[in-house]
Amino acid sequence: MATEHDGFSDRPNRLPWPPIIYAAALLAGWPLGHFLETPWIGGMTGEVLFAAGILTIVGALAIDIAAMNTMRRKRTTILPNRKADHLVTNGVFAVSRNPIYLANTMLVIGAGLISGIVWYFPLALIAAYMTQKLAIEREEKHLESRFGKLYRDYRKRVNRWI
Repeated sequence: MATEHDGFSDRPNRLPWPPIIYAAALLAGWPLGHFLETPWIGGMTGEVLFAAGILTIVGALAIDIAAMNTMRRKRTTILPNRKADHLVTNGVFAVSRNPIYLANTMLVIGAGLISGIVWYFPLALIAAYMTQKLAIEREEKHLESRFGKLYRDYRKRVNRWI
């Protein structure tokens, strides 16, 4: 019996959009910050924001590593353009259905806090939106096609981002 999501059963995407999108956001921030400078907070507040950036990046890396290890233990792909062999619902996936994309967004925000380049903040939001449209929504159809009710139940329990 055919479902509306049959086209997604083999794989969610042809291109691995999320790494491309987040790399573009990180790469775009630096020249924007240098050619279209914006004011940044200095003094002690600037130092606190710098420290917050370090903590944000450390937290993002911890989420990334935890998610990758959980996926490796479940023997499913981490590549966003490959077929999922298993539905991962434990570990950081019990808090967010997309912890790696959440962590990638945090990395861009952390880059802004550390560098003082304001452009990273809208770039993080743009990257998150593009990831949702080009990857997450397609991945959700793929997972529903592959895992049916199991995925629908998981989707009801756990938010897309946080």
